[in-house]
Amino acid sequence: MKTQTNFLLITSFSLLILLGAALGELFAAETAKSIIEKMEDQMRGESSYFEMTMTTVRPRYTRDVSLKTWTKGEEYSMILITAPARDKGTSFLKRGNEIWNYMPNIDRMIKMPPSMMSQSWMGSDFSNDDLVRESSNINDYSHSILREEAIDGFECWILELIPHPESSIIYSKVLIWVAKEIYVQLRIENYDEDDFLVSTLNFKEVKEMGGRIIPTLMEMIPADKPNQKTTLKYADAKFNIPIEESFFSVQNLKNIR
Repeated sequence: MKTQTNFLLITSFSLLILLGAALGELFAAETAKSIIEKMEDQMRGESSYFEMTMTTVRPRYTRDVSLKTWTKGEEYSMILITAPARDKGTSFLKRGNEIWNYMPNIDRMIKMPPSMMSQSWMGSDFSNDDLVRESSNINDYSHSILREEAIDGFECWILELIPHPESSIIYSKVLIWVAKEIYVQLRIENYDEDDFLVSTLNFKEVKEMGGRIIPTLMEMIPADKPNQKTTLKYADAKFNIPIEESFFSVQNLKNIR
């Protein structure tokens, strides 16, 4: 009887350890997800408007593109190119799972397939998915906290995001550094299926803009081409602006203001 009692005690203790480990993993995953949610809200709010300049740097030239963007939640976003003249009026729309592109020089509207998400956006080091964001950091990944680290004087969580198998995400793993006190991202590393670094996105010049503390400069550096980069410099930002879902329509792509 004593032996049986000891066996039951040991078994129960083992089960408690396993249950505790499982609950610990669940708690960590939920905490990581909540960090991502707060980070997304800090950068975009319920809706947002940005004016920015994208600079593509190459060994033999530098090219500037001015643009405006509007977002509403994760489901809707619009991008309008305002300069240079040859690209002015080019626009992009994300509406749910659909991505559209309007090219005014040929007056053509195209629906972009998932296979185009990995291609360069406007000749830059950003991919279509980086800018148009077909994927969702919240819904299309599993999340975990790897460790903590300081960047530019900010204590950060380092989060690991693994895409769900059914998603069309082009990376096999994404690491995000999130500043603890202000919930802004300071670095993103994208990895391929062989666990090699594909690109690094640095977020700099953290300051107040649009009533929020946000990074106002993004710098994308491809791992295999360290002598080139693309930056996005914010000129204006507004958050939680009144904007209807009807604004994000295919018909509006030709007439955005």
